[in-house]
Amino acid sequence: MKQSRSLFRRFLKGHFLFIFLPLTVLIFFFTFVGFSDIHEKDPNKLNLFYVTVLLFGFIIVAFVVLSWLFFLKLQKRLARLQEVMSFSANHNSFPKPIPVQRDRMDEIDQLGSSFNWMIQQLEDSRKREYEEELLRHRLIANLSHDLRTPLTILRGHVTRLNKESISLEGQNSLTEMNHTITRVGDLMDDLLSYTLLTSGKHPFHPTSTDIGRLVRASIAAWYPAFEEKEIQLDVDLPTEETFYWEADPKWMTRVLDNLFQNILRHAAEGKYANIVVDVEKEQIIVADRGPGMDNSSYERGAGIGLSTSNYMLKKMKLKADFTSNENGTRVAIGRA
Repeated sequence: MKQSRSLFRRFLKGHFLFIFLPLTVLIFFFTFVGFSDIHEKDPNKLNLFYVTVLLFGFIIVAFVVLSWLFFLKLQKRLARLQEVMSFSANHNSFPKPIPVQRDRMDEIDQLGSSFNWMIQQLEDSRKREYEEELLRHRLIANLSHDLRTPLTILRGHVTRLNKESISLEGQNSLTEMNHTITRVGDLMDDLLSYTLLTSGKHPFHPTSTDIGRLVRASIAAWYPAFEEKEIQLDVDLPTEETFYWEADPKWMTRVLDNLFQNILRHAAEGKYANIVVDVEKEQIIVADRGPGMDNSSYERGAGIGLSTSNYMLKKMKLKADFTSNENGTRVAIGRA
């Protein structure tokens, strides 16, 4: 941007015009005109010393007054810019553009113009990001819907083949195909749920929730599945004591469902699950003796579900701390 006028030059020009120029005129007048006439009429009226004191006094007062006016105006302009920035920081939003005098365009106006340009770029960037996010969510939702039809067709063919007389190896292959179809359907459900969550379309109703009671109900619902996989459940749920979180009960149940589901899918070989409600620390602890989260199967299968759970926990001002190695995985859910 081309600089048309300099603030510092205006400051010097103003001081020269209103201080040094009148001073020069006064000195010239008294030197060549006034002193001789005044001295002849009354030499005691005004001598050189008093003239000098008067002139220097005028310089100091004028300098102080003009400087004070100049910097007061400068401070007001900078304070207005700082106020706009502070409002943005305090309200977590983009600031409004500040007014700029195009006919003047000194250093402060150039700073304001650059600030306005930055705001415009940020707003354009946020708008593009929002449009891309909306397009991505719409694409995921459409894909999740469109893929259900071929999966349903595949499941129908698998069911038909199961009625045919085929070898044991063929039956095992059909069972594996049916399991894979179910797994793909579950992944699509997780992906669709995560998309709805991040787009703000999933209902969220936080309330004071009895965590001990909620965990007990979740374990009761999942107990048959653990029993079917022959997984030993080690449960520590206080019967008389409990604690409360300001959380959405459906979201908390969904988080626990995801953790229990991951144990069944990726840690069933450990044949063990430990579920604890620590009232003193206000934590929910879920542990297993599976291969750990570094296992490739766990990484491929649990990513979307864990992302969904972490998003829900963050929304409820909670967090999950993961500790995992080859001997198992431990998840501690507590306040953020």
